[in-house]
Amino acid sequence: MLDTVEVGNSLRELIQNRNWDQLRGRIRGMNPSDVADLIIALPPEEEAFVFRVLPKDQAGEVFSYLPPDHQEELIAALTNEQVRGVLQAMPPDDRTRLFEEMPAEVTRRLLATLSPDELKNTSWLLGYPEETAGRYMTPKYVTIDPKMRAGEALEHIRKTGRGMETINVVYIVDERGKLVEDIRLASLVLADPNTPVMEIQDPPMVSLFATVDREEVLKAFERYDRLALPVTDADGHMLGIITVDDILDVAEQEATEDMQKLGGMEALDAPYLNVDVFSMIRKRAGWLSALFLGEMLTATAMTYFEGEIAHAVVLALFVPLIISSGGNSGSQATSLIIRSLALRELRLRDWYKVFRRELLSGVALGALLGAIGFVRIFLWEKLHFTDYGKHYMLVAFTVWASLIGVVTFGTLAGSMLPFILRKLGFDPATSSAPFVATLVDVTGLCIYFTVALFILRGTLL
Repeated sequence: MLDTVEVGNSLRELIQNRNWDQLRGRIRGMNPSDVADLIIALPPEEEAFVFRVLPKDQAGEVFSYLPPDHQEELIAALTNEQVRGVLQAMPPDDRTRLFEEMPAEVTRRLLATLSPDELKNTSWLLGYPEETAGRYMTPKYVTIDPKMRAGEALEHIRKTGRGMETINVVYIVDERGKLVEDIRLASLVLADPNTPVMEIQDPPMVSLFATVDREEVLKAFERYDRLALPVTDADGHMLGIITVDDILDVAEQEATEDMQKLGGMEALDAPYLNVDVFSMIRKRAGWLSALFLGEMLTATAMTYFEGEIAHAVVLALFVPLIISSGGNSGSQATSLIIRSLALRELRLRDWYKVFRRELLSGVALGALLGAIGFVRIFLWEKLHFTDYGKHYMLVAFTVWASLIGVVTFGTLAGSMLPFILRKLGFDPATSSAPFVATLVDVTGLCIYFTVALFILRGTLL
């Protein structure tokens, strides 16, 4: 494994000594992702030195692995000719995402460096709606004619395959540009040279429309276990391909969005440091305001039971314990169900199975936490740490019974909300842990004081 710190220090020595030939030799045989890590680890003023000694093809690959903030710094440090070389060496899909992520003034400079053909390809990809398959495809793929034989097809691939995104999969396209079939290169190589390509046995073709959402693209890759998938228009004309390395980036972005939504906010849709403070406030303020308004109901509930609290002040001591336990159990349940729905381990029809499991789990967990609370009240009274009054046993039973009810409700609410949102067509991740916790806070207070009224009536109340 590459020791980034050690190698980075040796590269810094070469940079400081202006030994460009040795610097070029050190990084020439390295993996592009490792070179990108080294550039990230260097001080900003030294990043461009490493990048300038890279061969054009390697520079384009390395640039693709850099985060947006480092890409922007390098663009500012390089000449227009160097930027043009980097962009031309980048795959079209990576270049398109670069333009999406850069500020407008940087994008204008980048577009100005492209050749007419590259500008046409980039503008074409940018013409598709955001987060659709069209934004992630590349027009660099290998096609063969359906009338070819295996030997002819291999010879054609040798002549046309250089510089393509991948040749692991070859696409059979007719004279009208329609996708007929796809075939793995391994199947083509192993076939008899005289076998017509349309007769070679291969798994059934799977294709995507350019307008499908990227989540559907991700599901297709997971379902069919492909290295690349072709993209077509509504009439079946071949437009491009999406490769698995690009879809891994999509999976990471989707997981990041879900995690941010679970935290009770809008998805940032950009690296943290690339989001300006105003946008950060706007994306967080909406949910925080909604949750704050929801928590106001807690104060309303407390006001409703003000008389009971005045008669038995000891009850107020356990309010944080009760509502936090319900919120924690609800957060656990909603996180488990949201992830299971995302991985398609659960379907909407499974809601009743989940309801039964979470009902049992909620009762058991509530009884466990209630028992802990009961023992704590009993011991603190006996050891004279706290004076809960002569009815301390009834108070302990109240806490125990309340925790069973609150935790059970929390687990049921947390597990059922994702199903309800999915049924209504919303993203289940929006039933975030803070939202569930707020809901359970209010209901938890009602359950707690209702149980207290039942158990403590005639004694403390």
